[in-house]
Amino acid sequence: MSVRFAPPPEDAVAADVAAALAEDIGLGDATASLLDDAPDSAYLLCKEDCVVAGRPWFDACHRALDPEVRIDWRCDEGDRIARGTVIATLQGRNRALVSAERASLNFLQTLSGTATVTAQYVDAVRGTGAKILDTRKTLPGLRVAQKYAVRVGGGMNHRMALFDAVMLKENHIRAFGSVAAAIARARALHPELPLIVEVETLEQLRDALDTGCTRVLIDDFDAATRREAVRIAKGAPYHGRIPLEVSGGVDMDTLRGIAEDGVDCISIGALTKHVRAIDFSLKLGPPPA
Repeated sequence: MSVRFAPPPEDAVAADVAAALAEDIGLGDATASLLDDAPDSAYLLCKEDCVVAGRPWFDACHRALDPEVRIDWRCDEGDRIARGTVIATLQGRNRALVSAERASLNFLQTLSGTATVTAQYVDAVRGTGAKILDTRKTLPGLRVAQKYAVRVGGGMNHRMALFDAVMLKENHIRAFGSVAAAIARARALHPELPLIVEVETLEQLRDALDTGCTRVLIDDFDAATRREAVRIAKGAPYHGRIPLEVSGGVDMDTLRGIAEDGVDCISIGALTKHVRAIDFSLKLGPPPA
């Protein structure tokens, strides 16, 4: 497998696969039981252009039902694949091959969809220095998998969940009365965690930069205010030490302009929220010549 990004945690993959197979097979695959459980082969066909992601889940589905299955991949994780390409062949027991088919393809099609759209956003900001981040707007139960797919597509992960970073948003700041007071409380209770602060005005931006944090999120700023925020954050006395993140109102039409304004990060919920699966099929028999 490619070493361009960290592999997913094995325990997370195993848990996802166990849940998927239990959901799909339940008490047993009634249709697969009609087969004679003989050795057979299969091939995996990619039916549209995409970035491939999800091999660990695909493999784990098949190996859970047939530990002796042989899977020969013809591409690496993260490769850009053309429509009509055979990307893997399998050798195993026919019952296991057909029973694992749907679950393995569900993972592959969903994660490849996430990786593919992430790569499109990454391509769109290439040369600007802006990084594409995901959000917590993931499919329930598949956060680790989808965030892995974002990395495969060339993006970066925002916080994984509520436990691994402090993110002060409008309601938190309102409760403390000011950005500075909210930051002080966060630093006192969780000094070891990254601290992200969402600001709504340039005054709040200056407060966040003066008090200090890991990153500042400027949410729903209009273009002129966003450019002024960049000028402030990158000028004296701050000199760009604290990165600026943009979220909200980001799509392919607005993305490049936002990146060219000089922000450091752009977080996009659509990477994992608006999932369109990639079309794959698994067919018994040898691949076409």
